[in-house]
Amino acid sequence: MARRDFYDDPAAPKANSLVPATTVVVPDGNRRVLLIRRSDNGLWALPGGTMDVGESLPDTAVREVKEETGLDVEVTGIVGTYSDPRHVIAYDDGEIRQQFAICFEARIVGGSLLADGSEAKDARFFAAPELDGLNIHPSMLLRVTHFLESRETPHIG
Repeated sequence: MARRDFYDDPAAPKANSLVPATTVVVPDGNRRVLLIRRSDNGLWALPGGTMDVGESLPDTAVREVKEETGLDVEVTGIVGTYSDPRHVIAYDDGEIRQQFAICFEARIVGGSLLADGSEAKDARFFAAPELDGLNIHPSMLLRVTHFLESRETPHIG
């Protein structure tokens, strides 16, 4: 399903749903951050997705990283909460979702890095200087920046 992200855009459609979701910062030993190239819009993003009935948000984070990258992770912390109503996501089925995500930090405990193809065209680690000019949505870049700043407390927003 195709999607289009809008941020602080007066022409953005009005949201008609709110769905709990996760994004996950997975650093390697050199503090490079794992990003996927999304199959639905071609943008680089943190791995993540929507919560299923019967699972917790940390379980969602672990499942989504595995599905999209092949890596097994363990959640170790919270980067922040992201619920800015100026960020909406329009899907081709008519759903227009207000962003609502908890961004976790996780460490790799197993698996092998590979993009699944259906949700991610590519998956790789990026160092901070490589983020400049990368085709990444501002909402994802904000989360990566918050992680790289090594904040003492999670972002609340």
